Amino acid sequence: MNAPGSAALSAVNRFGLGARPGELNDIGQPQDWLLSQIARGPDGDKLFEDLPTSLDYLRGQALFQQTRRKLTDEARSRRDTLKKDAESNAAALQQALKPYREEERNKLLAEAAARCQAATTTDTPFVERLVRFWSNHFAVSVDKVSVRPLAAPMEREAIRPHVTGRFADMLLAVETHPAMLLYLDNVRSTGPNSPLGRRIAQRLARKGAQDKGKAGGLNENLGRETMELHTVGVNAGYTQADVTELARALTGWSIPFPRDFANGGQPESAFAFRAKTHEPGDRRVMGRTFQADGFGQGRAILAFLARQPATARHLSLQLARHFVSDNPPAALVKRMAQSYLEHDTSLAAVYRTLIESPEAWEADARKFRTPQDFVTASLRAAQIDLGGKPQIVLGLLRKLGEPLFEPRSPAGFSDNSANWMDPDALWKRVQAAEALSTRVAARGGEEPLAWAQSVLGPLLDEDTAQAIQRAESKRQAHATLFASPAFQWRA
Repeated sequence: MNAPGSAALSAVNRFGLGARPGELNDIGQPQDWLLSQIARGPDGDKLFEDLPTSLDYLRGQALFQQTRRKLTDEARSRRDTLKKDAESNAAALQQALKPYREEERNKLLAEAAARCQAATTTDTPFVERLVRFWSNHFAVSVDKVSVRPLAAPMEREAIRPHVTGRFADMLLAVETHPAMLLYLDNVRSTGPNSPLGRRIAQRLARKGAQDKGKAGGLNENLGRETMELHTVGVNAGYTQADVTELARALTGWSIPFPRDFANGGQPESAFAFRAKTHEPGDRRVMGRTFQADGFGQGRAILAFLARQPATARHLSLQLARHFVSDNPPAALVKRMAQSYLEHDTSLAAVYRTLIESPEAWEADARKFRTPQDFVTASLRAAQIDLGGKPQIVLGLLRKLGEPLFEPRSPAGFSDNSANWMDPDALWKRVQAAEALSTRVAARGGEEPLAWAQSVLGPLLDEDTAQAIQRAESKRQAHATLFASPAFQWRA
């Protein structure tokens, strides 16, 4: 293992979110520092307690749709044949809906601000990093409008509570969350032989429609991504038939619709199982048969997939790739997978195995910071207080290529260092460093060089130290540190 100073740096950078001033001197034994965080779990709950729940957001969406429909109907009743009146009615509609859109925007900014504050102030940065890892593993993207208000709540409600618990529980929480169900279109998936599927088929038959086999509208997106990305992985040997069978088992997994909130309706959960769209019958997935049991059938298949050796290998490889290197040692991955299986999908056991493995502390075990890593490390290093206004961070993340909750693919953002190191990306980081430095220019007290030493420790090389000393202002000194090669790596 490295010398104590280097081990402390690895603890705060490789496993954490970057050092706060003075944090390197407070760590003590690095492994114990990380293990204690696993025992404590995430510490940011108070920052999120006043934010809306997913059910609140769904209720708000229902009210928005009801209001829009009412205003549209009123506009139609007044419309005549003059184009200018039609345009006037459209403008009036947009003006009437403006308060609803502004309210949603303010809530989303509050979500982002709380997330930034949690990263900046947390005393359990290893656990906070794990929250972000799993959020990217179970990626949803807000470029899909229906998902926009639900991505942050999914991280809060489905991932954060289970981040040091069992993967099987996290998996079920994610796959039943409205963000995932909407993102992968499962709310529209209908079993062809379900009561609703049969009625659709009969209606199509009366119209003489063709392709009656797809009349029920089975959607395989959730089943496919659950197997390919979330659990066993693409090389696990499953077949297209397995994907289809899982998709059939997941029919009926849905959310409360706007009509469920009408006339005083008060759904109690953001998840809804709709038996009328569920495909009846037994399902056979990866060699095992699961009896017909409504919602229980899909739940049983997820529990089965969570405990597969292929899932243990897939998740362990992803974790080792994130924390150690793009090509982590096979022996390390194997030990982590064994811990996962021996402790019934316990993620805490896997994390402990990672921390206690010498391969995870080698000098060449390092990762280039992704844009979110880079911005978060900068916030922590300078203890930047955004004052509840995260717009600068959101803008920088978009410019750097990793906009918040917008990977545009169920595979999430790349965890490969090479994808973030091209010349254009590096130049944009220099510009981002300049922008971030404006937030700390007014900090008094500690001199820039002493601050840099407290953040980088032994990683502060002579060239960077001299550049900081020669800086014409504190702002320039901060920008120099943020843009330095040593700061760009989680070493």
